[in-house]
Amino acid sequence: MRSIWSITANHFKAEKPKEKKAEVIVIGAGMAGVLTAYFLKQAGISVMILEANGVGSGQTKNTTAKITAQHGAIYHKLIENFGWEKARQYADANRIALDQYKRLIKDLSIECDFEIMPSYLYSLKEEEILEKEAICSRNLGLDTSYTTKTTLPFTVKSAVKMERQAQFHPLRFLYALADNLPVYEHTKVIKIKDKKIWTDQGEFYGDKIIFTSHYPFLNFPGLYFTKIHQERSYLSAWKTDYPLDGMYYGIDKDGLSFRRFQNMLLIGGASHRTGENTSGGNYDRLKQAGKIYFPTSSLQMLWSAQDCITLDEIPYIGKYSRLYSNWYVATGFKKWGMSFSMIAARLLSDQIMGVPNPYASIFSPQRFSLKAEKEKIKEGCYSIKNLWKEFMTVPKNVFESLAPGQGGVVRYQGKKVGAFKDKNGKVYLVSTKCPHLGCQLAWNPEELTWDCPCHGSRFDYKGNLLNNPSKKSISWRGEKELINGGKDR
Repeated sequence: MRSIWSITANHFKAEKPKEKKAEVIVIGAGMAGVLTAYFLKQAGISVMILEANGVGSGQTKNTTAKITAQHGAIYHKLIENFGWEKARQYADANRIALDQYKRLIKDLSIECDFEIMPSYLYSLKEEEILEKEAICSRNLGLDTSYTTKTTLPFTVKSAVKMERQAQFHPLRFLYALADNLPVYEHTKVIKIKDKKIWTDQGEFYGDKIIFTSHYPFLNFPGLYFTKIHQERSYLSAWKTDYPLDGMYYGIDKDGLSFRRFQNMLLIGGASHRTGENTSGGNYDRLKQAGKIYFPTSSLQMLWSAQDCITLDEIPYIGKYSRLYSNWYVATGFKKWGMSFSMIAARLLSDQIMGVPNPYASIFSPQRFSLKAEKEKIKEGCYSIKNLWKEFMTVPKNVFESLAPGQGGVVRYQGKKVGAFKDKNGKVYLVSTKCPHLGCQLAWNPEELTWDCPCHGSRFDYKGNLLNNPSKKSISWRGEKELINGGKDR
């Protein structure tokens, strides 16, 4: 399913450069990678981008495209876990990121539906949390206020309003910025050692290398697979004239996100950890919300997004590892990739040019926090559980039990396989083992995909790779025509 941004942006194709060597090579042509390359080029540094697919083809095209310092009810937690100074750095970095978007859009005359408007957190259940959040964020220098009045079509128990935030069309902005940058599209990175990069289009050399590929796909060094998990969320676009005055984000477990785009209203939510959606129904929840809250609206499109979440919910931006002084990374943006992409671009370009950046410590990948260490133990146990499931469990369901349109882990000829039966009775068989680190994949009936609950790799029902950190597709075991009530002939 294509997002509203993909459908409403003109097709973009980068001009392939001739050189295969640069001072800096950026891996990934999403918002973070393109912004970083832009600032480096402006500073006179030779740079090129390697992209496995096309510019903006990853998470950038699926975002809600809010540029805001309001990232859920986070500021009181930051103060508790890191102290006032670090929390202020986080707030300041995000506030400045918005100013830098404004400046770029104005200076380059980019037409990208950029709008300044308030951002709201709201809850149908909580008061105390948002009262506390309003006080903490205001004391950190953000223009926030506590309120119970919104323009939502339902009554809220509490809300925090943050003034002068923004929304835009991410692909129109990204394409304008990438138009004059050297980008190798459809160039998949296979291996990296020091300054040398092996791809399916040949070898490249960069004095410094920046990973902006959403999830760092190299397991060593860095061990990012022990520090990040991924989550999926779902979005819908509805044609309606409903007069929403800003951007909204619900902090409740089943909370929804709202924003307008031209004559459309975008509704998002139904988040879950990647690989934990065996029952489906997420798009149905959004459809139900649209019909209840905006009964005269009409559904136009549905799509989904995937987000990396770090152990302490703060992005990793900076040196990739202490072992490689010339490698850098930007990952773990949670659901706020537009703001953090700008922060990453400014911070990384400063570090490469040797310019001190006041926000380096709060985002450092090498930082230490007690919260992160506790979460690391939980993540390790979760991964062990799913590794055990792949190697030591036998499926209850058998191959013949699949109904049309159904998929799952089943027994077939005495072996464990992943199977999906389409409406015509054709069954597609794949391995259930994730090529990344071996966890058992789970069937996602919402999107007809195989998802890894450990680290978030995803594959279509034929086994083709959709999302990293895996670098390979899952093994394909063929397809079968089924007759006589589902038994293979």
